[in-house]
Amino acid sequence: MKAAVTTENQEVFQHFGKCQTFTLAVIENNQILSKSMLDAQGNGHSALVGLLQAQGVDTLVCGGIGQGAVDALSAAGIQVIRGCQGRVSMILELLAQGLLKDNPSQVCDHHDHDCKEHTC
Repeated sequence: MKAAVTTENQEVFQHFGKCQTFTLAVIENNQILSKSMLDAQGNGHSALVGLLQAQGVDTLVCGGIGQGAVDALSAAGIQVIRGCQGRVSMILELLAQGLLKDNPSQVCDHHDHDCKEHTC
């Protein structure tokens, strides 16, 4: 699995479409084999899907995300695990152990706040 986690200051960033940095991780056999950082280069929702797809990402972990972005990511073959918060290192460990689950109730349908209320 190649996962991308929305990241800001080593924490899960809470709004996919405004994310400036992703932590990329290769995970196999419940182990994190490698981690790197990916600069989003100021791209927005639709461009981020292409950026992640070009990196070979098959799983996105984030806080808040709109349904349009979820649909675009799904169409690109990228599984979405939304509603997460906390340290990226902890989130990646949970993902590697198969303990991280999508929370579909955490879809953003608004863009007038910073999505800090989402929980994984």
